[in-house]
Amino acid sequence: MATFQKISPNLWFDSNAEEAANFYISIFPNSKIGKITRYGTEGFEIHHRPAGTVMVIEFFLDGQQFLGLNGGPVFKFNESVSFVVNCADQKEIDYFWDKLNEGGDPAAQQCGWLKDKFGLSWQVVPIAMDDMMSGDSAASGRVMNAMLQMKKLDIAKLEAARKG
Repeated sequence: MATFQKISPNLWFDSNAEEAANFYISIFPNSKIGKITRYGTEGFEIHHRPAGTVMVIEFFLDGQQFLGLNGGPVFKFNESVSFVVNCADQKEIDYFWDKLNEGGDPAAQQCGWLKDKFGLSWQVVPIAMDDMMSGDSAASGRVMNAMLQMKKLDIAKLEAARKG
């Protein structure tokens, strides 16, 4: 019997869910494509997709299940939903920022946020960010001011701001 994740993000794409899934699995370790469901001839008058094209693609990013639906141009991604990538060090921040940002929207970058080439928003942040932003209000204020000046986050600069 298959095991299921209780809650899985379902991402609505126009027609490039498979391309997006392959892009994302190329970036994250421990990732793979799962089941693929294809459109049939049934319901063509509603979905207008050729039989055999991908309807839903299941993919796993670092073991986390996602679903990609090719649902047409009705809905677009916006910043109200984003995925946080918690990074252990600057090397990880640089890696995920650079990879997810390939072909993305440079105008949509601030404070560790970026928008990838599919329009999906990501927050690439250090794991230590919560500690840097809590406790001493003067120190966390300095971290906030430093972060507001950044696109890709720089841990050394954030830590320096915390120390004053």
